[in-house]
Amino acid sequence: MVAHKCAQHNDELGRIAIASRSISKCQAIIDSVQAKGSLKQPVEIRAFALDAMDVEATKALIRETESQIVINVGSAFLNMSVLRACMDTGAAYLDTAIHEEPGKICETPPWYGNYEWKHLAECEERGVTAILGVGFDPGVVNAYAALAQQQYFDKIESIDILDVNAGSHGKYFATNFDPEINFREFTGQVYSWQNSQWTTNRMFEVKRTDNLPVVGQQNLYLTGHDEVHSLSKHLDVPNVRFWMSFGEHYINVFTVLNNLGLLSEQPVKTAEGLEVVPLKVVKAVLPDPASLAPGYTGKTCIGDLVKGEKDGQPRELFIYNVADHEEAYEETDSQGISYTAGVPPVAAALLVARGEWDAKRMVNVEQLPAEPFLKLLDVMGLPTRIKDEHGDRPWDQ
Repeated sequence: MVAHKCAQHNDELGRIAIASRSISKCQAIIDSVQAKGSLKQPVEIRAFALDAMDVEATKALIRETESQIVINVGSAFLNMSVLRACMDTGAAYLDTAIHEEPGKICETPPWYGNYEWKHLAECEERGVTAILGVGFDPGVVNAYAALAQQQYFDKIESIDILDVNAGSHGKYFATNFDPEINFREFTGQVYSWQNSQWTTNRMFEVKRTDNLPVVGQQNLYLTGHDEVHSLSKHLDVPNVRFWMSFGEHYINVFTVLNNLGLLSEQPVKTAEGLEVVPLKVVKAVLPDPASLAPGYTGKTCIGDLVKGEKDGQPRELFIYNVADHEEAYEETDSQGISYTAGVPPVAAALLVARGEWDAKRMVNVEQLPAEPFLKLLDVMGLPTRIKDEHGDRPWDQ
């Protein structure tokens, strides 16, 4: 997804290097980019084999390719290694999720403080731009929160981020992105920011029902998520929560797997003496998320429900985007979840290249100007809308 969008804007982003452990996977992406005619200009796009946990190898590849911007859309386990390589080479660093360690889940908040934020001073001293969590959620929803604070409210009481995938992939059970990362979000404590303090719940303990644009009535559950950890720090808002929609079938399968211990990130030994991580075994038998794209139907709706005051009067608005799985596949051979996650970091890369987001320090999205980002997303396939007492309209009208 990211490769397609970079190719569509290579008149500004220039040469593209795609790196992964498997060079054949990189080549398949390049073949897809060329088959779809995504390259705006006949600029070089090359594949490289790389173990991104190897900092020195990553630094060497950055230098070999003369890369000035690195978009990390690999596993969240890679963040600190790739960030270190960027800090040492001076390349701008962008990612879409908070760092994770294989043996730890749902860490003590604010989670960024355990990893990325420890390098705030070094990035500033070196003048290295590092933009954290610039997917959709986290990412675009952070920009929505910043926009609400800057333009629509004098005081915000609550930000509830609502994430609905009303699509259907036709499989018995599958996750829309890396199953290992997906399940790790849900098997530990659910951390939310309520009454200006961290609050804990169990997964699926707190439920709400909302009637949302296009996707209609949906059941959503309070879930821990990356953006709560940064918005609670950077915005003076007493309540920041993240909610995700789940069907009864997903909840039932998840509950069985979890109760059997099959979602554990801790290794166990089989009767034959083999050491395995149950969660990795589950990941190995589930469908590859990339395989879901053909035939995926339906839409997503993701946005911020913001409540507060404006000019002394109570106000509520929903800032959101609706994406279509079939349209995403037609354009980029990807499903809608990949589309919503992959377009924003490319928009951010364009803003870094143009200088508007070249912060020369480490930032989360809500610390950057929201308008240029959302205007770019409008023309790149993820238009923003607002629903409030005045109706439902594009955000800039």
